[in-house]
Amino acid sequence: MPHQTLKLLPGVDTNKTITLNEAAISSSNLIRFIPDRTLGGLPQKLGGWSQFVQNWTSPTPIKALMAWEDTNNSSHLAIGAEDALYVASGDPLVPTDISPQIYTANVSIALTTVAGSNQILVGDVGSHITSLDAVFIATQITIGGLVLYGLYPTTLNGADSYYIYATDVLGNPQYATSSVGPAGAVPVFDTTSGSATIAVTLANHGLSVGSNFPVFVSTSAGGLTLYGNYTVDSVTSTSVFSFLAQNQAGSSATVTMNGGKAQYIYYIGSGVLPTSTGYGIGGYGAGGYGTGVAPTSGRVFATTAASGTGSVATLSFSGNWAVPAGSRIVVAGVTPSGYNGTYTVTANSPGRTTTVSFASTTTGAQTVPGTITVTYWPFETGAPAIDEDWTLDNWGEVLIACEYNGGIYQWSPISGAFNATILPYGPATNHGALVAMPQRQIIAWGSTFNGLHDPLLIRWCDVNNYDDWSGKITNQAGSYRLSKGSKIVSCLQAAQQTLVWTDLGIWSMQYVGQPFVYQFSELGTGCGLIARKATAAVGGIVYWMGQSQFYRLGGNGVEPISCPVWDVIFQDIDMDNKDNIRVAANSRFGEIAWYYPISGSNGANSKYVKYNINLDKWDFGTLARSAWINESIYGPPIGAADGIIYQHETSTDAAGQPMLPTMQTGYFALSDADQKVFVDEVWPDMKWGYYGGTQNANVQITFYGADFPGQTPITYGPYTVTQSTKWFNPRIRARLLAIEISSSDSGSFWRLGGIRYRSQPDGRY
Repeated sequence: MPHQTLKLLPGVDTNKTITLNEAAISSSNLIRFIPDRTLGGLPQKLGGWSQFVQNWTSPTPIKALMAWEDTNNSSHLAIGAEDALYVASGDPLVPTDISPQIYTANVSIALTTVAGSNQILVGDVGSHITSLDAVFIATQITIGGLVLYGLYPTTLNGADSYYIYATDVLGNPQYATSSVGPAGAVPVFDTTSGSATIAVTLANHGLSVGSNFPVFVSTSAGGLTLYGNYTVDSVTSTSVFSFLAQNQAGSSATVTMNGGKAQYIYYIGSGVLPTSTGYGIGGYGAGGYGTGVAPTSGRVFATTAASGTGSVATLSFSGNWAVPAGSRIVVAGVTPSGYNGTYTVTANSPGRTTTVSFASTTTGAQTVPGTITVTYWPFETGAPAIDEDWTLDNWGEVLIACEYNGGIYQWSPISGAFNATILPYGPATNHGALVAMPQRQIIAWGSTFNGLHDPLLIRWCDVNNYDDWSGKITNQAGSYRLSKGSKIVSCLQAAQQTLVWTDLGIWSMQYVGQPFVYQFSELGTGCGLIARKATAAVGGIVYWMGQSQFYRLGGNGVEPISCPVWDVIFQDIDMDNKDNIRVAANSRFGEIAWYYPISGSNGANSKYVKYNINLDKWDFGTLARSAWINESIYGPPIGAADGIIYQHETSTDAAGQPMLPTMQTGYFALSDADQKVFVDEVWPDMKWGYYGGTQNANVQITFYGADFPGQTPITYGPYTVTQSTKWFNPRIRARLLAIEISSSDSGSFWRLGGIRYRSQPDGRY
């Protein structure tokens, strides 16, 4: 009987049926292809991984990673998790929580202005706001001829008040026309039954027909819910204007925004920020940050009651605030004195709270009241709606972190800062940000001018100055709103340009200098990006996943990439959770993978497809990764799954456990399947280990025989083979034959060679 050599076409093809896919691979897991001059590519076991950050697991999924080096030649790994931001440094790496501290306060308005000055004193009892912090005034407040709204740096005044500085959209001071206070008023909405017109009373509003009026704090009036950007429809006076709601009011009503209280969103800082001039709508702030000295106290509440069970203590306090679990508090002055100390809040009452609980053995009722000082607010507390994702970049040694639907933060490893601090002059909400090179500007997309994001708006800061975002003839800050698409999905810094994807196409954003700064050109339509982290650049070529196709951008423009495993991903992907898709470039092997969720996986990534850009071949498999970075200062690629960070291409195993690589061919047929085939001898041929290493791989070879394509095949094997295995006898009789190669041992590597098998025709039936 003659011997034949198993020669497989490189790559995996699932678009073909397994019968049509003869002499090729129809399924795979944890394999890759290495270039070969005769066969094109040889399949082998995928490189393994090991835990990179030891003895640490993020309590929530990790969504973003970024590695950089500071001016002291120290390396750092930024870790963006669903509800926290960490930086791991040192050797071994030790993560530190640098999450922004944010909380919302709804307080009685107590602002004071002085005629001819742009300095405003903001009263907020027990706030302890310092020169390291910033405040977003979410409710427009009219006072002394000014309308205050937006993000402001703060200047220390005392425990119960602080200063902000009013400026116009260009950063120029806006001076109060009268001395007033403590006072101030928020907008009042008047609805008329059966009408969509909403009248707004706001003294000195400064608006004209066509102006935008943002309603940042959701307000119910006349059966309508008012929230979002509205266009001024008419102006009655300097104190009254109107806009049209989407629907008609069900009743006539007069409603004050936020019940007449101011809403302040505080961004607590602990580091040093550069100073500059700010901007605003009716008054964004200006003014400096402080000396870098960490605040020694936080918001203070007076206790009203205390009780304990012997394991849990509960304190009641005055006010109506959110002090959520995870907050750190200092209790002082309470009798019994056992309640006093520093604690982490373990529970509270729902919504805005008047009680906090923490672990304590103290019991008994409060006899003498004291104070609760909140020194740490968990990230996202009271912040605008957040989609629990990050974009990360570095501005030299400074980490730049942008939360989805949130602000842009900075953290310097050599500043001694305890947490990332918001850029107080930047846009308050964005869908993402990056640092453009070589001129060094932060580019933010899905950005804003008034606190409510515009999905097609791009803004950028001045060159080498992330504290100046107001476009002027004297700087290179600016903005641009794309004319097509419904939203910007993501941006990527590529060679000599920033690429901008909408849901419909791709644009080029090229630096041209003053006066326009950037030139925008549409590069392609119908090739939009499926998710904000589904694109990467390797070797000067940019690759991305579209809604139902893969693309690349090179010297020939936008090109679709033929995908023979199309069925595997696009027929099974969970489109409701597509924003969890993560691209994973591995320049060491010329590969780009996309990790994605499938239906029934609870939105978490569990599968991948992988493209070999050198061979133009695909494979796929099962592996979970929620974040990824390519080759970096730490060496091979780094990925994350289940809160653990791994480094790839460092092992033959999966974090100390055996890998389970496998591949299965389509059906082979003899004489177009008119004849049955009988296989009675197989000679295994593999690379059984690394070059110069131990040749110790144990490989399983399994055969699947059938007479018809839809028939359940008969399994022969698996047969375990090693370097010492000369041959084995499977004794297979079938018309169609598929072969599976797999392994499950630890500490080994293999690559498929020229397996030979002896076969002969064995009759028609």
